[in-house]
Parts: sequence; structure tokens; C-alpha cells
Amino acid sequence: MTALDNQVAYGVALWPLVVYFLVAVIAAAGMVAVSYLLGGRHRDVATDIPYESGMRPTAPGRLVYAADFYLVAVLFVIFDLESVFLYAWAICVRQAGWFGFAEAVIFIGVLLAALVYLLRVGALDWGRRTRRLEGLHG
Repeated sequence: MTALDNQVAYGVALWPLVVYFLVAVIAAAGMVAVSYLLGGRHRDVATDIPYESGMRPTAPGRLVYAADFYLVAVLFVIFDLESVFLYAWAICVRQAGWFGFAEAVIFIGVLLAALVYLLRVGALDWGRRTRRLEGLHG
């Protein structure tokens, strides 16, 4: 096979992807255009007020949370994503064989090591950190 044959074969296999991309871009642009043409253009005072299930808002929309909440959220996302990898492994456990089992054991070991590290650092222990700060101030 020559280089020209490879380029022709590559171009033939690529055209469905190009068509799909163009259809997606045209569909998205069409939705934005129709929304712009058919959308309302009135500006009332009540337009900028947030709608809270029929109730007037009682507090500002932006609340300040402690960094610990964000830390727990990030850790949850990380460990949750890793559990998805284990679920995918469980689906194909027979095809993976013992080699796949050994990889899963190593993966779980890394997870446990990370969890032990987080516990030792105190990333999940809010009470101790609070008591430590109270001891400094009091």
C-alpha cells in the first residue's frame, strides 16, 4: 500500500466524523438563533429578582462556606470517581483474569493509602482542628 492509498483510506473513514461535527455545530447555532428570535425582550423590575419557589428571597444568593466543606466535596468526588473505576473492573472481572485482579488490588491499596494519609493529616477531622484553634485563642 502506498502513502496515497493510506491517505485516501484515512479520508474515507474520517468523513462521517466531519459530517457529525458540522451537523452538531449547525444544530447548536440554529437553537441559539431561534431562541434569540423568539425570546422575550421586555425588561421589568421583577425580571432580575430571583424566583425562589414563589417566595421572596430572604437572604443573599451568595453564601460563604468554610473551606472544609469544599475539601470534603473534592475528596468525595475523587473517591466516588475511583469507585466508578472499580465498578468497570467488576463488569469485566472474568476477562481481566488474575492480572486484572492484581491491578484492582493495587488500585484499592492506593485508595486505602490515600485515605490513611488524609486521616493522618486531619483532613477529615474537623473537631480536632476546632479544638486546637480554641486552645490557641482561649
